[in-house]
Amino acid sequence: MDENPITEFDEGRSLELLATESLGRLVTVTGGRADIYPVNYALSTEGKLFFRTAEGSKLAGLTIHPDVVFQVDHIEDREAWSVVVRGEARRLDGFDEINRAEELDLKPWIPTLKYNFVEITPEHISGRGFTFGEEPERYVG
Repeated sequence: MDENPITEFDEGRSLELLATESLGRLVTVTGGRADIYPVNYALSTEGKLFFRTAEGSKLAGLTIHPDVVFQVDHIEDREAWSVVVRGEARRLDGFDEINRAEELDLKPWIPTLKYNFVEITPEHISGRGFTFGEEPERYVG
C-alpha cells in the first residue's frame, strides 16, 4: 500500500470543512448516560457552533453537564471526512448575544418552535479525511 488512506486535518482545515455543512450530531452525557441528537447548526466567523432547540432533554442535559462532543461527517463517492469538536455548550441568555446568533440565519428544519439558542465553544477540534478502497491482502506470504 503506497499511500495512507487516512489524512489528519489541522484545526484550520477542520473548521473550513465544518463551515461547508449544516447537520451534525450533538453528544451529551448526563448521569453517566450518553445521548446523541441530530441538529442543524451554523458556524460563526469566530469558530463557535450554534444551534437552536426547544425545551427538553437535550437542553436540560447540556445545562447540567455542559461538556459536549459534536461530530460532522461528509461522504462522497471515493472520499469522506469527519470532524469532531469537544467543547462547552451554553444556552444564550443575553439579548445582544441572541441577536448576534439570529444573524447566522439559523432556522429549524422541521416546523417546530425552538426559542433557545445554544453556543458551543470548541476546546479541541480534530478532523480526518478518508480515501475509500479495497481492503489490502491480510496475509502476504
